[in-house]
Amino acid sequence: MTFTIEERAALAEHFLSAAEDAGARILAIYGVAAATEKADGSPLTEADLAAHDAILAVLARRCPGIAVVSEEDATQAAVPPGAPFILVDPLDGTREFLSRNGEFTVNIALVEQGRPVAGVVLAPALGCTWLGVVGAGARKRGPDAAGWCPIGIRRPVPAGIIAVASRSHRDAATDAFLAGHSIAGLRAVGSSLKFCLVAEGEADVYPRFGPTMEWDTAAGHAVLEAAGGSVLAPEGGPFAYGKEGWRNGPFIAWGAPPAA
Repeated sequence: MTFTIEERAALAEHFLSAAEDAGARILAIYGVAAATEKADGSPLTEADLAAHDAILAVLARRCPGIAVVSEEDATQAAVPPGAPFILVDPLDGTREFLSRNGEFTVNIALVEQGRPVAGVVLAPALGCTWLGVVGAGARKRGPDAAGWCPIGIRRPVPAGIIAVASRSHRDAATDAFLAGHSIAGLRAVGSSLKFCLVAEGEADVYPRFGPTMEWDTAAGHAVLEAAGGSVLAPEGGPFAYGKEGWRNGPFIAWGAPPAA
């Protein structure tokens, strides 16, 4: 089953409403919520759980019949074979949330046949939202209340490309990738904001070789692809979703590759 572009766009509006509800709950306890530790050693806060509850409540009302996989209950999620599903990260960048640098996001995406086709990334502390629907384009709303503006990737300039990398999870493989390209600038940024910077033409590439989960990447992936970019495996193959255990391998998120 797949949705039409119009149906994807309608679902993205529901995702936006859910993300905004989650963002309000997160900001209500920003700077107050304490962290516990999950079994894998990653942090968990009251904000993660409050955002999860807010999102699932909206999706249950507005997107009935579509399976939802959220980071906070992924072990209980069940997706019928071949069916579209929604991936949710209620609070991406919990370390950034705890450090109060503002670089955390709410991520919601629709996945069809292994591909994110609509997504919303909301950065509540920054007052910014990105929305993308593959086939219909991508847009951004900033904190200045000027409304939505269309966004798109840029073509790299001959002087070199601008890269973004993880603020909290930099590794030797990422450094090796960067060393193999003409890099004119590098920004360290948290959460799915890295995809959004490439999507809006503020950067050209986001390499990631360390571990991520599908809910970390799907919404940003959808926004980037809707803006004209791509997310590929390092060898150039497709980067698919719906994998067992929801665990990603390495990927390269490109605006327009230098050879394009």
